[in-house]
Amino acid sequence: MTDTVLVTYGSTNGSTARIADTIGDVLRKDGLTVEVLPARSVDSVAPYDAVVAGGGLYAGRWQKDARRFLRRHRDALAERPLWLFSSGPLDASASERDLPPVPGVKKAMTALDVRDHATFGGCLEEGAKGFVARMILRNGKGGDFRDFTAIETWAARVADDLSH
Repeated sequence: MTDTVLVTYGSTNGSTARIADTIGDVLRKDGLTVEVLPARSVDSVAPYDAVVAGGGLYAGRWQKDARRFLRRHRDALAERPLWLFSSGPLDASASERDLPPVPGVKKAMTALDVRDHATFGGCLEEGAKGFVARMILRNGKGGDFRDFTAIETWAARVADDLSH
């Protein structure tokens, strides 16, 4: 059984951070010791038996802090159980069907022998940072498309896998 899990994320406007917090809460309820941290603040994955890493999707790519986390800790991540999640579609598509990982995440999944990946809907609301985000909002395309039931269900599967 795994004891200590890192849940880390790359998030620009906080939506992916809230998903990571939810995943951490589910893992804790299953009796695991969990630390939830922004990807840019993780110096080492050595203290953790397993890792769940996620990134917000921007123009078909993971958020830069999440990408850098995978590159920086590649060797250590290859030695422990690893799950990935993406957050981003600003529509109901992630709740309606399984969305495949974007190409960069798919490549990382193969290289790091990732156990599973899920794509969850994103959230973009007034006050979001960035020119593109403001343009999307101005065009009426924002909103909160996160499905917390789906997030909790996926996290419970991760917890179950870690408990066996």
